[in-house]
Amino acid sequence: MARIAVLDDWQGIAEAAADWSAVRARAELVFFRDHLGGAEQVVAALQGFDAVVAMRERTRLSAEVIARLPDLKLLSFTGARNAAVDVAACTAQGVVVCNTTTRRTSHGTAELTLGLMLASLRHIAVGDVEMRAGRFQGQVPPGGEVAGRTLGLVGLGHIGSRVARYAQAMEMEVIAWSQNLTAERAASVGVTRVEKGELFARADVASVHLVLSERTRHVVGALEIGAMKPGALLINTSRGPHVDTDALLAALEQGRVRAAIDVYDQEPLPAEHPLRRAPGTVLTPHLGYVTADNMAELYRSSAENLVAWLAGRPVRVVNSV
Repeated sequence: MARIAVLDDWQGIAEAAADWSAVRARAELVFFRDHLGGAEQVVAALQGFDAVVAMRERTRLSAEVIARLPDLKLLSFTGARNAAVDVAACTAQGVVVCNTTTRRTSHGTAELTLGLMLASLRHIAVGDVEMRAGRFQGQVPPGGEVAGRTLGLVGLGHIGSRVARYAQAMEMEVIAWSQNLTAERAASVGVTRVEKGELFARADVASVHLVLSERTRHVVGALEIGAMKPGALLINTSRGPHVDTDALLAALEQGRVRAAIDVYDQEPLPAEHPLRRAPGTVLTPHLGYVTADNMAELYRSSAENLVAWLAGRPVRVVNSV
């Protein structure tokens, strides 16, 4: 009987999120709740498994790891692409790689972006702490309204465009920049394209919505953060490496900017990481795509991938072996 590992079920929802009965009829399923760690820990945990279901990019499955998993025959990941999986190494080793798709990821991440903006500008988290401590308004600073302010979007794809529409509904001016964004594309969603320097100088709120690649790594660096208005808000619900964390930490410690962050260079974020203690921040644990609706779709598609593979007819295959 095949053995299948479902990785990084951090919230303990995978088993109930989909019907796995057709998989269990032909294979043993093992759900891993905790993050496995580095390469050595991943290799040790996955010995003897024929198939792995990876949740987005939570575990790095590098060429080194793949080469040390001789029993691996299928790697299915959630999402259309996964930068943490070395697909070429899988192909060279004869491992079938499948993906999944969902219609909901842009909704969840865009909605969280909106929530983080409001939570930061209106000091919602501070207010909650004060109420639970038996106090009232005394230690809660006055918040700011979003109407009439400028939102700068770094990236105007599916998610960025959805955030733009939310912001426009709240009477914000929206500007945008990315390396490939044209003025015509921006205008089609009622947004003005500007250069990157102008975006960070003008924006009251700057929000990142890009695919991570070598050219977008640290796309928000010391120069961009230094150009932000005093008290401006930086939101990142995209990928941690888009932002130079050291530069952001320095600006936060100086009280020059605020930040609302859902994604990090290292996940889970280490308990001792300085971001956890940085002033002027609202932090969430990579919740952008993690909604009950979205996770049900992702795991349902994952189960379909497994059933098809067990039947010898894999679907949603992204490589050629």
